[in-house]
Parts: sequence; structure tokens; C-alpha cells
Amino acid sequence: MPKGDILLITFPYTDLSGSKLRPAVVLADTSLDFTACFVTTQINWIEPTDVLVTPTAINGLRKQSLIRTNKIATLERPLAKGLLGRLTSAELIELNNKLKILFQLT
Repeated sequence: MPKGDILLITFPYTDLSGSKLRPAVVLADTSLDFTACFVTTQINWIEPTDVLVTPTAINGLRKQSLIRTNKIATLERPLAKGLLGRLTSAELIELNNKLKILFQLT
């Protein structure tokens, strides 16, 4: 699971009241778990740290979507239900730049 893979995962709600099957972008991977940020098709409200992604055959998304870099979770590997696709190198660069903004890195 390299960084930039788009997986279909069971992602928890931020209030931990439940979860939803949705796409997520891998940020980091270990032997036991992975860290990802979720993807949404709700593009009406865009944060400065969101990445807008257009659907392509490479990423496997069906609709224009936002990668919400501020919605991050570390999950066990078995929660990944499958690989949808991958970000392009340009999208990965934009993701990295947005993460730098989010975490106030120089």
C-alpha cells in the first residue's frame, strides 16, 4: 500500500458513532496498519487543505471528489476492502503541499 493508493475502506465518523464505506488515500503504511485521509464527493465546501480530484481511469473515482487532509485515521489493514486506483505524481505533490499547510510544516 504505497502512499497515494486510493482504497475502499470502512472509515469511522469523527464522533466515533459509526463508520461508512468510502474511498481513502493512503498516507503511510506499516505491517499492521495504515494511515489514510478520506475522500468525499461533497465538494460544495472546500477547505484550504483539501485536494480537488477529477475522476480518471487511474484513480478509479466515479465523481469529482475532495481529499480531506484534515480527516485522518490510522486503521488496521483488514479494513481495506480493495484498491480503487492511485493518485498521479502531480496529485501526490499537491497532497504533500496541503499536508504541509495542515501540519504547519515549512
